[in-house]
Amino acid sequence: MELKKISKINGPVIIATGEDDFAMHDLVYIGKNNLMGEVIKLEGKSATIQCYEDTSGMKIGEEVKSSGGPLELSLGPGMIGQVYDGIQRPLNELERINGAFIPKGIITNSLDENKKWHFVPNLKIEDQVEYNFILGTVKETESITHKIMYSNSKKGKIIEIVPEGDYSINEIIAKIQTEDGKIINATMVQKWPVRVQRPYKERLQANIPLLTGQRVIDSIFPISKGGTATIPGGFGTGKTMLQHQLAKWCDADIIVYIGCGERGNEMTQVLEDFPKLTDPRTGRPLMERTILIANTSNMPVAARETSIYTGITIAEYYRDMGYQVAIMADSTSRWAEALREISGRLEEMPAEEGFPSYLPSRLSEFYGRAGRTLNNNGTEGSVTIIGAVSPQGSDFSEPVTQNTRRFVHVFWGLDRDLAYSRHYPAINWMISYSEYISALEDWYDKNAQEDFLEYRGKIVKLLNEENELQEIAKVVGQDVLSDSKKLILQTTKCIREGFLQQNANSEIDTYVPLLKQYKMMKIIIDIYEYSNKLIDNGIPMSKIKTIGFFDEYPKIKNEVANIEMAKIDELSELYISKLEKIEEEYKEFDEKGWK
Repeated sequence: MELKKISKINGPVIIATGEDDFAMHDLVYIGKNNLMGEVIKLEGKSATIQCYEDTSGMKIGEEVKSSGGPLELSLGPGMIGQVYDGIQRPLNELERINGAFIPKGIITNSLDENKKWHFVPNLKIEDQVEYNFILGTVKETESITHKIMYSNSKKGKIIEIVPEGDYSINEIIAKIQTEDGKIINATMVQKWPVRVQRPYKERLQANIPLLTGQRVIDSIFPISKGGTATIPGGFGTGKTMLQHQLAKWCDADIIVYIGCGERGNEMTQVLEDFPKLTDPRTGRPLMERTILIANTSNMPVAARETSIYTGITIAEYYRDMGYQVAIMADSTSRWAEALREISGRLEEMPAEEGFPSYLPSRLSEFYGRAGRTLNNNGTEGSVTIIGAVSPQGSDFSEPVTQNTRRFVHVFWGLDRDLAYSRHYPAINWMISYSEYISALEDWYDKNAQEDFLEYRGKIVKLLNEENELQEIAKVVGQDVLSDSKKLILQTTKCIREGFLQQNANSEIDTYVPLLKQYKMMKIIIDIYEYSNKLIDNGIPMSKIKTIGFFDEYPKIKNEVANIEMAKIDELSELYISKLEKIEEEYKEFDEKGWK
């Protein structure tokens, strides 16, 4: 059968014509340089292909060969700590082969096939196995134990398994006889197509929070393990910094960081900073539980579009082992722009702002792969997706932001004015929200404090009231407001500066445990409610301010260490006693004034 040959080239989009049979999403090798591509459209004898590499220099008439299957990832020990491009080529290995630039058509192994791993069998001969049962374990890093799983969908029994020892990823570690009598050779590595979601036994409710140590997130707009969130924000609002904070401090077991279409200098910063970061849970390098996928804005757009699926597939693989995985996708706007460029070259009918009409379904497909699951091997795992969006001019009405909101349950909207006033994280509490509050209520009651969400609700209510009062104050001025309204403004100023604002560069403030967050909420609300009672009894706001609490509260975050939380209780008792003293003085008040 005659091979297909290139009949048209339009940037990364190639038309190949000929008798050879191709299937949708087949991985193909194009031209004399064997550039990698993917079939995205079939029409008669013509196949439309998106090329993952630069097509400059390619000529009409060059041959296109199919690999006979879709783009697959190699999943096995050795992925942790790696830096991959969008199609799982290790950049460190590419640099070793060809220096700083990626040569055309280069194919390299995603995993080190020569390295020996110490395998400890989990099962024995005659044990029954089915999909994702754990055959044994290897120590991938000091922080992560890699579980070698049976990857075939057919049930069977083990007829041979190697003893404990050192083996490479391609050596046969077990032989399984399936119910129909076939023998399957199991190795440490398995293949999985990037665009196919990995199956699980049961989807569990997302009712356990992903704790991040960031007050505005954990206390005000929490996200659950297995949940979805988006961080929209214009240039300079701190999206990347916030994702770095979440990657470092969240209580996920494994971090998959996808740099999708970002500027080269931003990815350089990630690649330089992450290896230097220390995992606060183990004291070891953070890279021992991190996988980086780098696809910068000057790399081919087709590979950028694929990088998102590469990241989610790797995350699902570790989820199947029972790990809690968090994906940081920075940014899905660049991914959507890649879709738009390819769609334009395909001459498809554009939708809003030139994006393809299938943008919502692609976003839904991506965020729909998040979740907390019960796996066939009895473990519970989760994939949490946190995607940044970069709307031009901070316009949240643009298509990517609006469509993303439809498919995520947490919206952390970054505000340019807050960022420029150096309020970080610049999450605007008036437009942000979390839909996980009710699902997390039982967890907070059992694992935090019974009245945790009650205090959270009071803070949110005060912030909403402040927003209304600020509009009134702009018209009439703060001086004409009643003392109770002035108290609200004074209290919310403390909440903004002392609670919502957090310093990532402070050793004390960069990470705050949930108990300290609760105590910080409790002291501000307790003082507010007591002060409000005194104002209702006729005591002026000017007198209440003399206790000094509103000046001292913002200092708590920088001066009270996480191991000194009892100090917050002491401060609460101190200022409550001062308010009680004012109340006693009020009772002795006579026509001569305050005594």
